[in-house]
Amino acid sequence: MREILRTADVTEASVRDIPPVFLEVVERGWSLTAAGGRVLASLRPEASGIYVDRLSEETTVNGRGMTDYDLPAAPDERTPLLVRRCLAYVCACLRTAREEFGDTRVKAYVSLSYADTEEALLTSNVTFCTPLPDVRPYLQDLEAVTDAAVAEISLEDFEGVEDVEDVADFEGRSVWMWPRSSS
Repeated sequence: MREILRTADVTEASVRDIPPVFLEVVERGWSLTAAGGRVLASLRPEASGIYVDRLSEETTVNGRGMTDYDLPAAPDERTPLLVRRCLAYVCACLRTAREEFGDTRVKAYVSLSYADTEEALLTSNVTFCTPLPDVRPYLQDLEAVTDAAVAEISLEDFEGVEDVEDVADFEGRSVWMWPRSSS
């Protein structure tokens, strides 16, 4: 499973890979909860929940399964599309977090696993949280996770991702893309 994340070809991935409902989440940006949790504004519930700590609040509110019903079932087609979709969403959310909070402390966690169904299709979940010195880490040991591939991703992991203006093709939004590989 980890090999899927390591070898995913995200060359030329862009905001175009983000499903519309997730793009709306990106566009609404981030907000702070009463407890100081950094949450995506669109995902924030109207009524505050009761959470053990800020970490559980952030991961619960920000966590979502990535849309995949429209992807092909064949693994060689499905996998790269799903990974690109997740990483495009993560990059966009982390960029808006930096704009909102003025730092890069928010981290993303992408997990890939096979659905417990007859088809056993690859599925994914994405969540975001801010590591805090006084709160346990979201995952203490990524390598210890055996039933899924999990990646912790920071905005710094997207160094080299460039902003590209592409008004004609993407309704005037700023579009970013991973650089083409030189190989």
